[in-house]
Amino acid sequence: MNQAFDVAIIGGGPAGSSAGTLLAKAGRRVVIFEKEKFPRFRVGESMLPASLGTLERMGVKEKIDNGGFLVKYGGEIVSACGKRVRFYFRNGLNAKRPTAYQVLRSKFDKILLDHAGASGCDVREQTPIESFELDDDGVTLYSGDGKHVVRARYVIDCSGRNSLIGNRYQLRRPYPNLHKFSLYAYYEDVRREEGPDGTLTRMVRAKDCWFWIIPLSGNTTSIGVVMDTEKFRNLKMSPEEALTRCIAEQPVVNEVMSHARRVTDVYATGDFSYRNSRLTGDRWLLAGDAAGFVDPVFSSGVYLALLSGEQAADSLNEVLDRPRNRAKAFRFYERRVGRVLDIYLDWASSWYTQEFVEVFLYPKELFELVPTVSAVLSGNELRDFGMRWRLCIFHLLVALQKRTSKIAPPLTLTPRAS
Repeated sequence: MNQAFDVAIIGGGPAGSSAGTLLAKAGRRVVIFEKEKFPRFRVGESMLPASLGTLERMGVKEKIDNGGFLVKYGGEIVSACGKRVRFYFRNGLNAKRPTAYQVLRSKFDKILLDHAGASGCDVREQTPIESFELDDDGVTLYSGDGKHVVRARYVIDCSGRNSLIGNRYQLRRPYPNLHKFSLYAYYEDVRREEGPDGTLTRMVRAKDCWFWIIPLSGNTTSIGVVMDTEKFRNLKMSPEEALTRCIAEQPVVNEVMSHARRVTDVYATGDFSYRNSRLTGDRWLLAGDAAGFVDPVFSSGVYLALLSGEQAADSLNEVLDRPRNRAKAFRFYERRVGRVLDIYLDWASSWYTQEFVEVFLYPKELFELVPTVSAVLSGNELRDFGMRWRLCIFHLLVALQKRTSKIAPPLTLTPRAS
């Protein structure tokens, strides 16, 4: 039997939950299909302060505040040769929020999805959507078992990297300069500092790879390494062997792991950097990882998921009230989400150049560049002209470093000889 909804959402992660919650709060009939049963394992634990506003709009922030997650004060960038810089959200230019969270994604995502259900969404877990049909009046979705046939006026695809709609229309476009491969696992008894500095996301930049070290609540730490896909192939090792070897080669990583023990499997993911060439159609929008994913660096994953889910909901609320505004609302959505993807593509691409790391690790106390960079790393969308021209100066310094190597001292990005 067909059931009619205003909006159907494929995927119950942060993008789907935020979109569904905000639509349901506006009085829309919403169904969310999630192929897995929550809680389930995910990485991407590090949040940015800019996302807290979305959580407040959803009415779920109090639940997150009481969820036992580690309060995060900023981040630390470390070179393999020992140079390090810390940045704190409170010091960002025009900073509005001094903290964010380090979240256990299995728990965080379940809180969001349960909240979507409590807000009025029809949440159907363990129900993968296998196909769909579009027409002038809406969309029909079909589950794999054939038991769920749903009719909706619009659909938001939040189904992740294997976007159902993106694959149907062959929209996926990889970033040619970001063919990366990541290995990651959870560990316990990783040494961390006391107080706020023990909450920082640490990124360790080596010559041909980089590591994340993300402290979570309790005694758990997420650790991963990102490298070129070709490098992983050349190692000719299992993911477990490769991660162990990469950690052992970097003193600034293994110095905090003298008593650490791995408590999960080692997971591997490759070729995760891409963007879909279109984010909207007549009856659909793409949000979260279904729209695109840049890179794990700078912790943009959850931020982009929540932002795109929120913006998708706003667009459809406008369209459902005023159907004639659909083209305008969808264009705005494409521009807004596309602009944020462009910002993180620019920064991620720069991160893999040595000159960027050298300038970053020797910050210049002029023109408020340091607070501006801190603001970007807090999730600021660079709408303010004052921030944009300051960022232009920062990138000019990087370009001059590439040409002259005189803006900042050169770094080897390799461990010091013992």
